[in-house]
Amino acid sequence: MLKIFAIFWNKFKEYIVLVILIIASLFALSNNNNSAVKNVRTIAFSSFAVFSNIVSDITSSTSIKNENHKLRKMNAKLMLQVNLLREYGIENQELKRLLLLKDTTSFPLISASVVSKSLNTKSNTFTLNSGKKEGVKPGMPVVNDMGFIGMVYTVSDNYSIIRTLRNVDLHITVKDERSRVNAILAWDGDDLILTNIPKTSDIKIGDRIVSSDISTIVPLSLPLGYITSINNSSSDIFNRVKIKSFADLISVENVFIIKIVKSVQVKKLQLNFYNKD
Repeated sequence: MLKIFAIFWNKFKEYIVLVILIIASLFALSNNNNSAVKNVRTIAFSSFAVFSNIVSDITSSTSIKNENHKLRKMNAKLMLQVNLLREYGIENQELKRLLLLKDTTSFPLISASVVSKSLNTKSNTFTLNSGKKEGVKPGMPVVNDMGFIGMVYTVSDNYSIIRTLRNVDLHITVKDERSRVNAILAWDGDDLILTNIPKTSDIKIGDRIVSSDISTIVPLSLPLGYITSINNSSSDIFNRVKIKSFADLISVENVFIIKIVKSVQVKKLQLNFYNKD
């Protein structure tokens, strides 16, 4: 034990003596009542307090910055998780409505998701992740739980492109569900409009518009939208009738392709849609 102490003393004796002398000096200063010593003591303790305060502020500031960084990072992660949960919730509601639609129809349906959208004033098209391998063919109607979305016009093995209601190249024969008045539904770049409707026709704001049985493009009755305005221009014999589609084409993500092209198939099957205005 003494040998270990001797080795320790030989290595650190200078430091040990220095610490002892410093402690002794501080003790002597604290107990000395000389006015000069008191001034030195006051200055020393004041300087130490200022130094401690500066060090404390620096340490505290660094700690706060690190804590703020961690909190911002945590908030960002929570925001992403909340947003993801909201997306899952919205998608879950949409898929539930689509499953309800599938359960209420005897038509063969092909489920698909919108993988890309080409949106402009005239030619709005969607790309779906179902193609020839799933039995998709040009001319098949595309719907969701709210109603008609568009029509398939080109197909590859795994994908298909549809013309939506907001496409100037898609013209559909429709009818007023209440009065049975037939018309042509088209997109003029700004609005969905009904053309070729004489002013004497029995149409009203709020009337539901469905695809007509006589249509050669959509060979069955599908809900499309409702009348929002009727412009009775005195210079024209026809009304300009605006339509609002039931389906929200901006937010739609999941759809069904009705596996039917020829109108003769329609007579063998029946379809029931549940729609909300």
